[in-house]
Order: sequence, then structure tokens, then C-alpha cells
Amino acid sequence: MARVLTDNCCMICGIPLDAEYFDVSGFVTGDEIPAKGEQKVLASFQLHPQYCGVLTYFSQYTDVYAQNNAKIQTRGFEWLILQSGKPLFPYTRLDLIVNPWGYNCLPVLVRLDENARVEFVLRNRGIRDNDLPNYPIKAFAGRIMGRYWYNDSFGGRVRS
Repeated sequence: MARVLTDNCCMICGIPLDAEYFDVSGFVTGDEIPAKGEQKVLASFQLHPQYCGVLTYFSQYTDVYAQNNAKIQTRGFEWLILQSGKPLFPYTRLDLIVNPWGYNCLPVLVRLDENARVEFVLRNRGIRDNDLPNYPIKAFAGRIMGRYWYNDSFGGRVRS
């Protein structure tokens, strides 16, 4: 009789129960804010080879939004979540705060490919360098959170 190990996955979402977490954040201020046509990585996480995962949350911050919750637009700047250098649909070219820092973010469940690099990027699409000192937002921050696990397609788990 062949030995069979029980499935170690959540019955609802299919994520292995022993999956690890990642939670990475970063910010830019002053001279670190990207010039027109440039971008800065606010947060990034590299999955291990032979591991896949899921992005579960992201959050955004600006100093202007922190003072006034009505200030959700980031005109001239866009937020992107990239997977291995490619935009992660549907979180492409956001020009406003959709998941504010410090609040219970709306969860997202976007599957990440094996060995993917996940990056939360701020891109300056329209504010000229000489206008940056007068731009009202002086600080941007981003946070990405998720889970990752060993991909069974590389072996390791016996199923019936």
C-alpha cells in the first residue's frame, strides 16, 4: 500500500497551511522623490526559487493624505505593482490612494508566479523637476504583504 500524506492546504483558498508571510515597506521624501519620467521602488520582495505565492494586501501613504483624508489624488504620480518587472493587473497606473496606510486595507488575492519579484513602485509621469519643490506632497510610502510557499510541482509531497 502506498504511503499517502494528507493535503496541507486551506479548504477555502488552497494556500498551504505552512506558508510563510512577507511584509515589506519603504518611503521616499525630498530629493528621493523621482524626477519626471523616473520611478522609485518603495517596497520589494523576491520569492525564493521553486516558491510561488499570493499578494494579499498593499497600502499607500502620502503626508498630504495623512493630514486630510479627502486628498486621495496624486496628480502627476502613479503607483504600480510589478511582478518580475511587468504590471500586475488590475493594479496598474493608479493615480490615487485606493488602500490608505494605517487603515484596514481591502484584501487582494493575486497569485504570484514561481520565483517572482514583487515591487511597489512610484512613478513620476508629469511633475517637472523645477516644480517638485512646490509640489504639495513631500513624502510617499508603500507597503506590500503576502504569503509564499514551496511549489509542489518541484516534488516533495505525495498525493493519492
